[in-house]
Amino acid sequence: MRIAIAQIIQESNTFVPFQTTREHFAAQYIRTGAAVLDQLGEAKVEITGMLSVLRDAGAEPVPLLATHGSCGGPLTRQCFDSLIDDLLGALQQAGALDGVLLALHGSMAAEDENDCESEILERVRALLPSGTPIGVSLDLHGHVTPRMLQPDVFFVGYGAYPHIDMFETGERTARIMIDQLAGKCRPVMGLAKRPMIISPVNGRTTEGPMTAVVAEARRMEREDEALAASYFMVQPWLDFEDLGFAALVCGDGNQAAAQAAAEALADQVWDLREVLLPSLTSLEEAIRIGLEGPGTTIVGDCGDAVSGGAGGDNATVLRTLLELGADKAPGLTYLTLVDAPAAAKAAAKFSAAGGGEEITVALGHTLSIDDGAPVTVTARVRAITDGVFTMGAGLAGAETHFGLTAVLAIGSLRIAVRSVSGLEWDTGQYSSVGLELAQAGLIFVKSPSHFRATFGPYADRILTADTPGATRVNIRQVAYKNVIRPIHPLDAFA
Repeated sequence: MRIAIAQIIQESNTFVPFQTTREHFAAQYIRTGAAVLDQLGEAKVEITGMLSVLRDAGAEPVPLLATHGSCGGPLTRQCFDSLIDDLLGALQQAGALDGVLLALHGSMAAEDENDCESEILERVRALLPSGTPIGVSLDLHGHVTPRMLQPDVFFVGYGAYPHIDMFETGERTARIMIDQLAGKCRPVMGLAKRPMIISPVNGRTTEGPMTAVVAEARRMEREDEALAASYFMVQPWLDFEDLGFAALVCGDGNQAAAQAAAEALADQVWDLREVLLPSLTSLEEAIRIGLEGPGTTIVGDCGDAVSGGAGGDNATVLRTLLELGADKAPGLTYLTLVDAPAAAKAAAKFSAAGGGEEITVALGHTLSIDDGAPVTVTARVRAITDGVFTMGAGLAGAETHFGLTAVLAIGSLRIAVRSVSGLEWDTGQYSSVGLELAQAGLIFVKSPSHFRATFGPYADRILTADTPGATRVNIRQVAYKNVIRPIHPLDAFA
């Protein structure tokens, strides 16, 4: 069997004032041909999970493209076309294929296309003989649309949030493909949607209301009611008409049964809509608890969550910390900011003076320029790094590139100022620049939930702060203009 594999992943946010270009993908990686197989190393991601199954089955993997654009604004059309051209060009040169495996996100948008995954599938299918199966892995925050349900295509979503099962999702997708080619199954899809937007705070699958839904999905699979039962809490910061929760079930030959299973999962989530609303802490209260309480307090700066596409440059947390005197507190406080000009200025001072010199610099809002004002500070430059480290849980083994990074000290505050936005899932964002978590009493992470998988063991308490920004988790305060109403929790339902 010859099975092509490819990955194009980016999670879009339509509430940010910037777009994603090819350079954003290149800052992470763009690999083609043999490099797809050779340069992912031990990373526990979807495509390496797919590869492990293909190799175990004696299939020949045909690598096409692997790239990751992280999270940010919609892609420019030029960026999107260039990536698809790379994919289709490799596909045209691949020779005869028995199947195609794609690792996609599900919430990638372009400036002129709300549904990039569907366009990718349409253009790939146009180059394949009719009947060639395509297996697709998706993030469980995918924006699943009816247009995605195309002939000969099946889908498998992540099962875990925080996302610690990318590799396993790739494995599951590839196993269904192998079984399909062996004549052991015939994948068919059922999709059910509900008018609800789930805040990522309470959408965790490790605790809370969604655990019951997870258990039901796994029961369906265990009792052979589904090849894969997936639930999509949706990327909430997309202002699209058809935004909402989706249940997507891959059945075996019986489409009516797959649809019934999807409807049952969707109904279960709909019944949980009120208990899925998050409990949030004000930023001021979170800081007070962190400064006064014993042990270590870790706070999700949810409004500026880079894992949801925000710029990571919102200075609200820094400004409030200074206003509340956190720089004069006895314990250390850690936070991050994306600010390439400030990192460069700090690096110039550091290299000229050997480190330890003071600089005066405006921090923040270099990307989110309409969402607040920078904070001008005088800080001491403590360290300069290249911003490269290897992640643990989640994207385990994957190399992260934050670009030139400077550690600035303002009294008791330690600010990791980096040049490139990227996922704040891993403690390496601090430890890689010399900031050990055990030494801090208050730590901020620009994430609503992902960080719990790796930061949790260091925390005496975890708080979710209702901070402003392009990823505000209080859904009722998100300024939607295009979603079809009524929709929960913006509107009341009986």
